[in-house]
Amino acid sequence: MGVLARAISIAPAVAALTLGACNREARDLKPTPTAETGPHAVSVSDLYPGPVPSPTPDDPRAQEYEGNAFHIANGQRYFKWFNCVGCHFNGGGGIGPPLMDETWRYGGKMEQIYASISQGRPNGMPSFKDKIPEAQIWEIAAYVRSLSGEANKIAAPSRQDAIRSTPPINNADAKPQAGDAAAVKAGGG
Repeated sequence: MGVLARAISIAPAVAALTLGACNREARDLKPTPTAETGPHAVSVSDLYPGPVPSPTPDDPRAQEYEGNAFHIANGQRYFKWFNCVGCHFNGGGGIGPPLMDETWRYGGKMEQIYASISQGRPNGMPSFKDKIPEAQIWEIAAYVRSLSGEANKIAAPSRQDAIRSTPPINNADAKPQAGDAAAVKAGGG
């Protein structure tokens, strides 16, 4: 048996051992839905009968979604896909309340925004609990929170500065600075 024939007969065994030794990174791209969804207890008002209850702890998932530019960008996409712009326009408000200001009817924390989307609210906001997957509701909540400048500034931009035409949502100014309108008018723009 020649050297070439021996190499050809051993090659499949070497390939099988090499492939068997490869470790793949395990990625959980879509979280597995759980039977228990949403925040456990979300306060939607500061008014309570009797003594004020102790504050509910923050949901740990809120930090995961709020501090991540990828989730905020996905939330922006879902905001349009699920026709949130039909009522809230692009955050400025329409028949639904504006999302770019500091006024939150049912609270501006991530858990409260999640609850508003999931459970709905009286006088117009429908419940999307069984219509939108839980992870996507969290991403929409992260985007909605970013509209008012409340997003975590630590979330890294998803594109390089050279590619980006506008600042990332979480790094944009929440409100125009005093004198900006005058500067635009003075410049003829």
